[in-house]
Formats: sequence, structure tokens, C-alpha cells
Amino acid sequence: MNHLFGWRRLARLTFMLLYFLIEVLCASQQTVQSESQRVKGIVGQSFSFPERVIKSGNLLYGDLGSIANVYPGKEGKITLEKRFENRLHLNNVTRYFTLSDLQIDDAGVYTVENTDEGKKIITFELTVYNVVSKPQVTECDSSSCSVVCYVDNEKEVTLTLYRGEEILNQTSSPDLTTDLSLRLEVEGKDYNSTYSCVAANPVSNETVHVPKCCSEDGHPNDADSDEKTLGLFIIAVICVLVASGLVGLAIYLKKSRNGHSQGRYLSLEV
Repeated sequence: MNHLFGWRRLARLTFMLLYFLIEVLCASQQTVQSESQRVKGIVGQSFSFPERVIKSGNLLYGDLGSIANVYPGKEGKITLEKRFENRLHLNNVTRYFTLSDLQIDDAGVYTVENTDEGKKIITFELTVYNVVSKPQVTECDSSSCSVVCYVDNEKEVTLTLYRGEEILNQTSSPDLTTDLSLRLEVEGKDYNSTYSCVAANPVSNETVHVPKCCSEDGHPNDADSDEKTLGLFIIAVICVLVASGLVGLAIYLKKSRNGHSQGRYLSLEV
């Protein structure tokens, strides 16, 4: 009988212990919330980690650990290394940790620990990009009626050629030491279409209009030829005017010298 009573008591204690552990686990899940986000920043601009810290919390960065702390009734206290000095603060209006003058090497994993009510942990995986460069277009290659669009290659940059809104060609490369480039050859049937070249990365894009360098029949554009002819004509006229002016000046100077000489001879005869 005593043996049976002992087993019941042990079972009851075991049940109570399990119940207590379950309650603790449930309570911890309710008070600690965690999530992660991928975010993007632009070199030279500011980025705010979108988690409001009203009274208390921390900002952690990678292996450095805590780089900013907020205490009740006090401003955010920066406790970190020099790379973030004068660039990291707690915005008084939004109550977001804000990092200004972003640099490429500011990329990484940041964690906001918000302890205002319970505990909330938000992880931000920050990637920092340069603003994409504006594409350039080469002069017309009249032998093939083609132009080349090119742009400096950087992280996650794509270069795309459009005919209207239709993608004709697109390129990208992980090799950041070489430019991205695309060649455009306009056929007669597509002559009346409009063409553009677009460079883009996840935070910006730049577009340039691609001019047609050949006429519909495949010859160099008359407009280009006319412009070149006009330019040559203007240069020729300027050269003629300059030459005429120099000749006139030379004649004038010669006559002036002759006039002075004759005046001296007349005075001697008198």
C-alpha cells in the first residue's frame, strides 16, 4: 500500500514539473518575439532600422556585439568603435536607430533588441549599394550601322537594351573589373522604333536614349552627314575670313611704311 502511494506521489510531482516547464516555455515564447528582414541602403545616405525603441533597447552588429544602448530616461549611448563614431544615433522623432553616411563596408547583420515591453528581437541583413552610373553610348559605327551602350560594372548591376518597352538584350557579370556593354544594330524594319539603354541595381536606375546612327536604307544618317558638312563649311568660312584679314593687314602695313618713306624724301629735297 505504501509502495502504491509512493508511485502516485512521484507521478503527481512529475506531472507538476512538466506542467511548470510547459508554462515557462509558453511564457518565454509570448514575451520574446523575433523576426528577420533583408534591407538595402545607398552609399552616402542614411538608413534607419525600422523598430521603435521608446525606453530601452540595444543595437548589435555582427561579431562586435552591442554598439548602441538606450536606457530609460536617457538618450541613446554610443559605446562602439570609431568606424561608427558620429554616424550612429537614435532618432528623437521616430525612435529608430539611424546610421548616416553609409559606406559599402557597413553592410552586415544588425540586431535591434527592444526591451520596452517584454523582449522583441529584430534582425536586419543590410546590403549597401552605390548609385548606378549613367550608361554611355559610343559614336556610330557606319560600317555596321551600330552603336555600343556601356556602363561601369558594380554589385548587382544589370544593363538592358529596350525597343520601346520590349527587352532586346540584357547583361550582367560578377566580374566587377570590366564594364558591361551591349551592341545595338538597327535593321530597316525596326527603324521607326525608339531605343533606350537602362542600367539598374536594386536601389537605382539610369536611362539614356540610343540614337539611330543609320537611315532606314542602312546608310549613315543624312542628319549626321548634314551636320558634319555644315561644320566643315563653317570651319572653311572662318579660315577664309582669317586669311583675308591677315592679307588686308599686311597690305595696310606695307602702304603705311611706303607713305612714311616718301615723306622723308620730300623733306630732304626742300
